[in-house]
Amino acid sequence: MLQRTTRLTLVEQIALQMEGLIESGKWEIGMRIPAEPELMAELNVSRNTLREAIRALTHAGLLKTKQGNGTYVCSSSVLGVVLQKRILRSETQQTLEVRHALEREGALLAAQRRTSDEARALLLVLERCEGAVERGDIDGYVTEDIRLHQSVIAASHNDILIELYGHIAETLRDLISSLTRREVGAVYLEVHRQLVEAIVRQDADRAVAAVHHYIAESKAAISGSEREGHEPA
Repeated sequence: MLQRTTRLTLVEQIALQMEGLIESGKWEIGMRIPAEPELMAELNVSRNTLREAIRALTHAGLLKTKQGNGTYVCSSSVLGVVLQKRILRSETQQTLEVRHALEREGALLAAQRRTSDEARALLLVLERCEGAVERGDIDGYVTEDIRLHQSVIAASHNDILIELYGHIAETLRDLISSLTRREVGAVYLEVHRQLVEAIVRQDADRAVAAVHHYIAESKAAISGSEREGHEPA
């Protein structure tokens, strides 16, 4: 039997309004939200109600309060928080398999749908990746590598895929950083160049093949590291 729905409390209503500001992008990740007096006036609520709403969103993982420095947005949606926590609990091989699935489809669609502007942007990010490696700037390379893969996904023009990948991209930073310190070199960079050039040429088969290649290299690097870690001293 269907049950009668309950009305939302004022705290829940305020929390939903604030969540909407986050999900819409008006409050971006990393942004410090307005101070309490400003929010109280804008939302027409008491300090206690506002604080309860902020506490609820903090518990959900959307906001983070820094003592003496305000409250900041740390995720764009509750779904993002759930995905990030799940990835952090997962084995590296499983995480790579999910990354493989998303990036393979993203590369295929990007090759079919990319615009001229997106093609130029991909080439520019690739150049920054290569420049970071030449300088020996591993942290800079990791940042540009994540940006490159996000740009590929963005060129897929699939909003759901873009949102899913956006939620997990930063969570993958530690994994990518770890792999980069083992793998980065001429061969690895060449595979990324093959990926970008295939998308620019709108060659979907070669774009997918490039993803298969660098994911296989990543899996091999992890397996090798695990074998070394289990060898007797």
